[in-house]
Amino acid sequence: MILTRTWLNEFIELENKDLNDITNALNSIGIEVDSARSLRVADKVVVGFVKEKIKHENSDKLNICKVDIGDRDLQIICGASNVDEGQFVAVALEGAMIGDICIKRTKIRGVVSEGMICSSTELNLAKINDGIMVLDDSIGELELGKELNSYAIFNDDFLEVELTPNRGDCLSIYGIARDLAVFFNENIKKVKFTEPDNTIGIGRVLRLSSDKDLNSIFNFRVVELKGKIELSLLLKLRLATINALKDNVVLNYLAYATHSVGVIFNAYDFKALEPNDEEISLKISKQEHGETVISCKDKVISVAGISQESFAKITDDTSMIIIEAQYSFPDVISNAKNYYKNHDNDMLYRSFRGSETDLDLGVKYLLSVMSKCPDFYIYTSSQHIPFSKEQTEIKINIEKINKLIGSDIDKNDIVNILKRLGFEMVLSAEGHSFSVKVPYYRHHDIKNLADICEEIMRMIGINNIKSKPLEFAEKININNTYKTYKKLLSLRQKAVHNGYFETVHYVLDSKEELEELGFETVKLELVNPITKELNSLRTTLINHLLHSASYNTSNSKKSIKLFESGSSFDAHANEFSKIAFLSSGYKEEAKISNKAKPDLIDFYTFLTDIQNIIGNFDLKLSSFGFLSPYEQAFVYKNNVKIGFIGRLHIKIEDKRSLLKTYVCELDLSALKDEEKIAKPYSKFPAISRDISLLVPKDFGYERIKNCIQDLKIDILSDFRLIDLYHDESLKEFYSLTINFTFQNLDKTLEDSEVAVVMDRIITSLKDNLNLDLR
Repeated sequence: MILTRTWLNEFIELENKDLNDITNALNSIGIEVDSARSLRVADKVVVGFVKEKIKHENSDKLNICKVDIGDRDLQIICGASNVDEGQFVAVALEGAMIGDICIKRTKIRGVVSEGMICSSTELNLAKINDGIMVLDDSIGELELGKELNSYAIFNDDFLEVELTPNRGDCLSIYGIARDLAVFFNENIKKVKFTEPDNTIGIGRVLRLSSDKDLNSIFNFRVVELKGKIELSLLLKLRLATINALKDNVVLNYLAYATHSVGVIFNAYDFKALEPNDEEISLKISKQEHGETVISCKDKVISVAGISQESFAKITDDTSMIIIEAQYSFPDVISNAKNYYKNHDNDMLYRSFRGSETDLDLGVKYLLSVMSKCPDFYIYTSSQHIPFSKEQTEIKINIEKINKLIGSDIDKNDIVNILKRLGFEMVLSAEGHSFSVKVPYYRHHDIKNLADICEEIMRMIGINNIKSKPLEFAEKININNTYKTYKKLLSLRQKAVHNGYFETVHYVLDSKEELEELGFETVKLELVNPITKELNSLRTTLINHLLHSASYNTSNSKKSIKLFESGSSFDAHANEFSKIAFLSSGYKEEAKISNKAKPDLIDFYTFLTDIQNIIGNFDLKLSSFGFLSPYEQAFVYKNNVKIGFIGRLHIKIEDKRSLLKTYVCELDLSALKDEEKIAKPYSKFPAISRDISLLVPKDFGYERIKNCIQDLKIDILSDFRLIDLYHDESLKEFYSLTINFTFQNLDKTLEDSEVAVVMDRIITSLKDNLNLDLR
């Protein structure tokens, strides 16, 4: 947002404030000043008048001008194509510094030149045209020989401020002046405009019909162009300063008014809407998503705050114009804009953040500027549609305000600040609490007591709040959020202890790659993705880990162990917290102990890593397409499915240039903390026994595990699978070796006791599962 002192001075008295005062005030009230500098035309640049212009004999482009500077005439050579007799111009006299050049009396093509007629850019001002700058009385009364920097606009201050998205009310000179007026305890100057006499009333040419409960407000005026409209120098310089100078002069007036007061304007070509009639009827209707559409003869001409149809826009040939001032609630614009392909970006930028709601002020300001040009014929009165929604009301309490701010602020000061900011107040009988009605221009931003406190704070100034010693009061902070944080921290630390490196990626991923891996994708579409590769919310962490592994592999890493924790989403954009692991390549780096030939990672090694991180878990069959059909499973803990684990399919390994790779992804919300139960341990020795079973190839180990657990043998402390063997002699069977550990808490076990239990296990496996010993 760009502003200047003279522009601000139209709305608030700043004669006694220097640039430093204004900068400090803006920073104090939360409007960050990005840059500030003085705009002062050099000395010895004066007002001149071109009395005569003749062609230079020795040049096709140069002219010899006789320029009156009050006390004498100067002969000046000028090459600008737009220089002409009868113009007031800026003349740099001998000795003036124009940039790094000192103006001197010189000869050009044999003719003496006694100065320089300047363009705006040569005076370090914004570019307004391709030739010299022609002066007019919009900058003040023109006096020949008067130094240009004695006019306010040529001895000005320039500021550029950064605004947070919620402060759309400050996207105008008036909006910023409104806040400064409260800070400086000044009054906002009123805009003066008198309705013209003896002109046609707007009711003769324009009629409105509208739906109820609109989310927009409107104010319509009609103007007619009776001649060629010229833009004044003041408007040209200011519009050029904010990079808003256009070719169409009427659009320049609208842009100038919008930047001045913050109201959004549209201009419609009367004849384009009704070529044959003398009266236009506009229909204003509420649409499905809350937006407001303006139509003429059932043909849409604009969507309030979003776009305007090109056929209805004014051109250089337009003579009769319908001017529309409008405001739409930002939340409605936010919901509706995605349903329209064509956007007016300048309009959307303002309406999306919240434009000025005082349309009467905006229209008065625009017409007051237009009325200075006699070729504008302004129709009397207006057609308008007011707010249909009540103002937001917030109940607040003085004591609560002071407690939140941390300082005792006088009630009268609070009331005065809020009133000057446009809040309406009703005090209670006790006088300590009251209700405030939020002004429409801040209704999208002010929602609660904390927001009210922020308004008071920034007007008082953070530096004016007395500091107090911090009170320490120990509290119990163990809650679900803390427990979740500690659980994730513990898992991350265990992963690092097991040799895994943490990675961090965007929550966005490639929709095409996710579909290729077989994961569902989010139905919510990103309209403006960061890049083509990040065009959807991620539904898994695995794809990012695979990219990181490929990158490490391309950098000659042979042993890669990575993990990541973060958010992922389901098809309906519901968020879940997950943690994922990847191990690729070799178990370890090449070293002396493995004779520089380490083994590739295997399923059991990866399972052991995961077990070291999350504790004991169970596996059940799964069928993921991107994983090897022979090495994959769902992960269960305490009979709850928490994720999956397996080897990457060999086709994907080849495509991603990866060695043997295993992945695991777990749902953190399903990974519950286990209660730690202290159990007595036996001080008597344990006895170990092995058995080998002939098991069909399609027989799941889980059935064997359940069969043994169902026996509920007290002295059986543990059993685990230790070997899986197959050769041609076994045909359709595997040899499965299970190790059993027996131990008693009270005594040393005898071999006979263990033998009885082993017979019981073997018998149960035979009777229930039809499994024989090898």
